[in-house]
Amino acid sequence: MIKIGQIGIGHNHSNKLETIRRYPELFEVVGYAEENEEWIARRGDKPYFRDLPRLTVDEVIDRSDAVLVETDVWDLTKTAQRCVDAGKHVHIDKPASGTLAEFKHLLDTAEKKHLIVQPGYMYRYNPGVQKLFEMVKNGELGDISAIHAEMSVIHSDSYRKWLRNFRGGDMYIFGSHLIDLIVYLLGKPNRVLSSIGESGKNGVNAPDLTAAILEYDHAIARVFSSSVQWDGFAQRCFIVDGSRGTAIIRPMEDPCQMTFAKEYEGKQYVVQTAEPVALREQGKDERYDGMMKAFYDYIVGAAESPFTYAHEYALQETLDLAVGGVKMLGHALQEKKTPPSAK
Repeated sequence: MIKIGQIGIGHNHSNKLETIRRYPELFEVVGYAEENEEWIARRGDKPYFRDLPRLTVDEVIDRSDAVLVETDVWDLTKTAQRCVDAGKHVHIDKPASGTLAEFKHLLDTAEKKHLIVQPGYMYRYNPGVQKLFEMVKNGELGDISAIHAEMSVIHSDSYRKWLRNFRGGDMYIFGSHLIDLIVYLLGKPNRVLSSIGESGKNGVNAPDLTAAILEYDHAIARVFSSSVQWDGFAQRCFIVDGSRGTAIIRPMEDPCQMTFAKEYEGKQYVVQTAEPVALREQGKDERYDGMMKAFYDYIVGAAESPFTYAHEYALQETLDLAVGGVKMLGHALQEKKTPPSAK
């Protein structure tokens, strides 16, 4: 059993501890730390924190084998570094903050100490994405020529104001999920072109309308992320075109659905029916289950992560290019009295 604690409850995915606590046979939760009393006032009474001891950061690190780093985004990398320096495995939520050099130092330190660094990119463990990886590995798609990926939703004005804290806004917070998968499949691109736009909706000027093109020798990938798209959650997709067929994941969750259009002979301008692909079930409350169980397996040696230290750095390099250089532009918390935190 792994002793695990959480540092921070300010991240939008800090409810991940709820998932951890569903697996008492894998994890013993030692407690959590949060130094910002504002977050305690907002989230400290959540049921997954309520009966746990509130510790100091040092106490969480000292008592844990592994640490969930769920701080405000701007503190993620430096907090993870503190844990790794102490010899602890870390799940660091996404996207990584700090400079490329700081993130590289984190990865290098972990690699030298044989520690797991697992970023919180949950779509890696999504049933459709896992099936896609399998199909690509087996050659069912042939040579990849294009990827179209979208991660949009409709956000509140207060959330879009919060995006001002980050250069690249939507692309940094949400597009990073998609860039992760693209870099895993195609590697680091030759060139990245991006557009970081502002919708101006309701008088709020924020980087909430974003796109990027990743160029490769014989492929191109398109990433789009918007915080002003009605029904955007249902339109989230990951589409891969190959020489032998096209795999389509849409929607990506609640529920995840996938189809595959095989190569065919016939007329060009007709609608060809793509066949549904059978996927393992993932319940609405199981978004992080596969990721957290994988974290356990990586730590105990039951499985080896396919996402290498080199991949994590290539992802961050590509994200850096897509947003014009990862940089924190502010440290403002999201305003109170808003709809539930965005997915």
